[in-house]
Amino acid sequence: MNVVQKAGVQGSANPLKALESFGQSPWLDFIQRSYTENGSLKKLVDEDGLKGVTSNPAIFQKAMGQGTDYDPQYKDILAHRIVDAGTLYETMAIDDIKAAAKVLYPVYEETKGLDGYVSLEVSPYLARDTHGTVDEARRLWKAVDARNLMIKIPGTDEGAPAVRTVIADGLNINVTLLFSLDAYKAVLEAYIAGLEDRHAKGLPVSGIASVASFFVSRIDGKIDKAIDQRVAAGDKDAETLKALRGKVAIANAKMAYLHWQEVTKSERWQKLAALGAQTQRLLWASTGTKDKAYSDVLYVEELIGPETVNTIPPATFDAFRDHGKVRASLTEDVEGARHVLAEAERLGLDLAGVTATLVDEGVSSFADAFDDLLGSVAGKQNALLGDKLTATKLDLPAEIDAAVKASLESWRKDGTVRRIWARDATVWTGKDEAKWLKWLGIVDDRLADLPALEAFQADVKARGFKDILLLGMGGSSLGPEVLAETFGKHEGFGHLYVLDSTDPQQVRAFENKIDLAKTLFIVSSKSGGTLEPNILKAYFFEAAKKVLGDKVGSHFVAVTDPGSHMEEVAKQDGFWKIFYGEKEIGGRYSVLSNFGIVPAAASGVPLKPFLDSALHGVRASAASVPPTLNPGVLLGTVLGVAATQFGRDKVTIVASPGIYDLGAWLEQLIAESTGKIGKGLVPIDQETLGAPALYGKDRVFAYLRLASKPDAEQDEAIRALVAAGEPVVTITLHHPLQIAQEFFHWEFATAVAGAILGIDPFDQPDVEASKIETKKLTTAYNETGTLPAETPFATDGAFSFFADPTNAAALKGGSTAEILKAHFGRVKAGDYVGLLAYVERDEATIAWIQATRLAIRDALKVATAAEFGPRFLHSTGQAYKGGPDSGVFLQITTDDVADLPVPGEKYTFGVVKAAQARGDFDVLAERGRRALRVHITGDLASGLRALGQAIAAAL
Repeated sequence: MNVVQKAGVQGSANPLKALESFGQSPWLDFIQRSYTENGSLKKLVDEDGLKGVTSNPAIFQKAMGQGTDYDPQYKDILAHRIVDAGTLYETMAIDDIKAAAKVLYPVYEETKGLDGYVSLEVSPYLARDTHGTVDEARRLWKAVDARNLMIKIPGTDEGAPAVRTVIADGLNINVTLLFSLDAYKAVLEAYIAGLEDRHAKGLPVSGIASVASFFVSRIDGKIDKAIDQRVAAGDKDAETLKALRGKVAIANAKMAYLHWQEVTKSERWQKLAALGAQTQRLLWASTGTKDKAYSDVLYVEELIGPETVNTIPPATFDAFRDHGKVRASLTEDVEGARHVLAEAERLGLDLAGVTATLVDEGVSSFADAFDDLLGSVAGKQNALLGDKLTATKLDLPAEIDAAVKASLESWRKDGTVRRIWARDATVWTGKDEAKWLKWLGIVDDRLADLPALEAFQADVKARGFKDILLLGMGGSSLGPEVLAETFGKHEGFGHLYVLDSTDPQQVRAFENKIDLAKTLFIVSSKSGGTLEPNILKAYFFEAAKKVLGDKVGSHFVAVTDPGSHMEEVAKQDGFWKIFYGEKEIGGRYSVLSNFGIVPAAASGVPLKPFLDSALHGVRASAASVPPTLNPGVLLGTVLGVAATQFGRDKVTIVASPGIYDLGAWLEQLIAESTGKIGKGLVPIDQETLGAPALYGKDRVFAYLRLASKPDAEQDEAIRALVAAGEPVVTITLHHPLQIAQEFFHWEFATAVAGAILGIDPFDQPDVEASKIETKKLTTAYNETGTLPAETPFATDGAFSFFADPTNAAALKGGSTAEILKAHFGRVKAGDYVGLLAYVERDEATIAWIQATRLAIRDALKVATAAEFGPRFLHSTGQAYKGGPDSGVFLQITTDDVADLPVPGEKYTFGVVKAAQARGDFDVLAERGRRALRVHITGDLASGLRALGQAIAAAL
């Protein structure tokens, strides 16, 4: 704006300064850092008699989102702190407010607290939230800590009670977004009542300032438009209507001032005035002229009166200095103003409806402006942080892209991301989701506990453990497995192994890998009642005790929820340490809690960099980051929209070799969270990419690309898929430590996708169903010494086939070829095939299951899942049983070469595995799934080879 003084129309007198003689204070509706720093703001104070400054999100958006004024502070903050866009904006805005307040403080002192104020707005998102507004106003007041600060609160129905509360607290308040006389009356009453409340507490009422920002030109904008439409339509009252153009807003303002005069003369107010209370002055807002037919200083010249304020936009400020005319206009022709309003009512111009609409539009426009502001800040933040953040890129077909954008805009307008962070269960089903959201704040919590975690890490290193063996299942094991596979062995620390199987051969293989005398065992179980970690603990505790004797407990630590059975066991057995989880975090969301961080510490993962990376992920998905820039929301929206609107519910995970194991963790997170009540996403992991022609129209590809070590074949395959029009989300990690960011991004994305799917992403009803069936079978074994008998519906050499009556009837034929051909013949477009192998998971069996799945995919052009039991029961098993009925399953079991006892139980590991397989199949059958079980007798390697050949022939 122009700060060069010009002579006014009244000679050398500056019209802006002349306002003071009429009792009006000119304020500026503008703030900008460079404007304050270069002395321009002070010049307005000195030469134009400027008395105050107001700000709003739109003003800050232009300042912070454009140009380079703020770049040094952006860089300084981001170099020292990990913050979200909202905190970044607020930090810089508060500095601007403080700087402007310092410039205006002499005015505050000179006017004895009447003027010299700088206004800072509470979050526009709180316009309909009384308690949130009160809390925010108090917080900002404390943060700025300036006597000449005014907190701006919208004069909505919810805002008025907040005004009363904070006035009673002694805060200075600017009540904004006032359009109607009734709304103004309500906030004036709130101000007076707040002072009375304060006096009743024995507190002084002097030194508290308030203005009521009464909006002007926007009213004429609406009324004039209605007039013009009626005139154009040939309304019979056209001439009378035209005479009202540009007059209703000013008349409305004069009625507000008349009410103020009446109230300030009242006995009630005079009592407060006698105690030193200031009146709540009317502040004319929205005083820039928007209609070119009117004078550009209309809403300044026509509203000049005692004890008022006009907050003037820069262009109007300059214009009024140049050619404004000053007179006592506010009290002129009050009867004429009454007549204007009476005519407006008689002619049906609906001022009440217009003002109600303007409040709603004002609330929305301020929120939109705040979204734009935060988007600008987030965009600049992302650019400055660069490779410190993972990057998300969408390659979507046009129709999916349009639907995703529409959903993102809906989430923005509805403030749904903020509702998630506010723990609002109605984002999902409105049941108990709110109690399962502690994972949102767990990274800050673990950083607060970092000294204790680092002390534990140092103790582990000092004790010289050669190996670390984690015993767990599902959420307790899959996250630590990602850490083990991604980071490998750290210098000075033991090798981290993760055992999550009841297969006796696999248990024995892990026992042979480790040195029992030099191993730290981590028993990881949230509930403490999960079968697998309990029996694994019993086995290894007994084995280690044979080597370590009474010192065995000092080689064990537990990670469990407070009050669990495992806590009790750990105390009884003298465990070295017990680390606690959070009951309000489900297992699959627990990787950034102690369930992931304790094994990370024990294995030597650098904790501060790891948690800092995770914190970047948290802040990037914060409530203040608009959906289009929020990686968690962006990803979740793609997954949810693609599934619900386009039938693309097979989330195909592709990860660079260096971070390949992320897929196993993602499988559980996605499947267990979303696969229920016949809905859900089906994760497909480790399915080697093929040509685009091999895929149906049911896929979304998620490519987790490690930029420091990409795979050329994956890159080429992804390029081909994008070129073929397949939906691809590429997430670039610049360093392996950034898996921590992706842990949080995917957790948030899964919660978002769950909301779009219309399910509760925090329960897992069908996992429990398998546990119940397994429990029945192991109990039967303990009671009788054998599992209940079962009879195959067909046998062929080394193969025995089992199914429930419905599936058996559909699989006619006695030979392996006939049965498999019938089974795979049930696969149709949009289905997926699940290979569920209850065998030892080693290099040979992994190679077999991968080759077999690819043969099925290539022949049938459907998605394939390759899973090992029982570990998948706590992972994808939920989706297989509770999700869409699109799976065709082949369960594979075998005779164990050798078995292992479970200490304290009659059943063995082999019996448990068999019971788990049968329980799993029983639930699949009970849910009406297309399922077949083949049991291999004899040598497993030759049996798998023959089965693979038979499957290939059947296809």
